[in-house]
Amino acid sequence: MGLDLRWPIGLMFSLVGLLITIYGFATRNDAEVYRRSLGININLIWGVVLLVFGGLMLFLATRRKDDSGPPDHK
Repeated sequence: MGLDLRWPIGLMFSLVGLLITIYGFATRNDAEVYRRSLGININLIWGVVLLVFGGLMLFLATRRKDDSGPPDHK
């Protein structure tokens, strides 16, 4: 079967992670935005985490072995 869920999962997490990371960079000097999180730029941190996870899924999807051939019987 040719369905590999790592492609859409990797793309989705990478896209969301990229958007959150950009927002975290854009608001890194705004103390009011991060007052509730004790001054921690949580958007930047979780954006990078999502980017790494999405990149890992995409990396694993590219390293998939081709199982379409007949099995070896010795």
